[in-house]
Amino acid sequence: MPLWETADWPLPLWLTLATLLGLVIGSFLNVVIYRLPLMLRREWGEEHLPELTLSWPGSHCPSCQAPVRWWQNLPLISWLLLRGRCASCATPISRLYPLVELTAALLSLLLAWRYGMNLQTLALMGFAWTLLALAVIDTQTRLLPDRLTLPLLWTGLTWHWLFSSEALFNQAFLGAIIGYLSLWSLYWLFKLLTGREGMGYGDFKLLAALGAWLGAPALLPVILLSSVSGLLVALVLKLRAEWQGQALPFGPHLVIAALLLLVGGRELTSLAFLDDWLLITNWAFILP
Repeated sequence: MPLWETADWPLPLWLTLATLLGLVIGSFLNVVIYRLPLMLRREWGEEHLPELTLSWPGSHCPSCQAPVRWWQNLPLISWLLLRGRCASCATPISRLYPLVELTAALLSLLLAWRYGMNLQTLALMGFAWTLLALAVIDTQTRLLPDRLTLPLLWTGLTWHWLFSSEALFNQAFLGAIIGYLSLWSLYWLFKLLTGREGMGYGDFKLLAALGAWLGAPALLPVILLSSVSGLLVALVLKLRAEWQGQALPFGPHLVIAALLLLVGGRELTSLAFLDDWLLITNWAFILP
């Protein structure tokens, strides 16, 4: 069966399974979001941090260290049953956990609905889940870990090399190169003009990964949408007196733009008056 051909499953069943899968993956993403920055900081020399991996030790309360039982670790359900508190010490559990699980489930549902039941949809789900983890980590820590951005880049290129046409792989290859070099050039131009750093190298790698998955023609819509998103957030923070000109993480806005493009496809680019651009550049990654 071609990668883009939809299997003959009842649509409600497929959407339900995709949503449940998103909830389960969202629970794992919470582990990645919490532990990966701690693992990196320990590797960078902060020896006071505990040694841990993504799988060890088992899930436990950060406050009282009580182990989390299986029934306390069910995606979304456990947080609701426990009323957002640890079962042992009643310490509040961050609302970020159910929010990540819900977001992963919603992304899975939307992609399953838009692209149907096929291997391409599962690949795009993995792409979206990784972007979600990167967005939250960057928001919390100003980090875009190479352990996520680089595999995302190479899996995108590998996917199109193995399963796409030569023309689409060429767009992906160019997307990775142009994505990295475009922000790299802006970084050095801004630094030469102001003497300050406007973004980190993680942003370059993230945009390269987006180019590898979505293709070079998609980079212009991604940059425009992410810039609008960043300006809106800065405006809101300014109005609330929470922003005084300090650098804000750009990674989450790149992620928002890519996910909007992934779900919105050509309809979204038409609303942004970019359909002619994608027609001229022969963008063919978003099939519907």
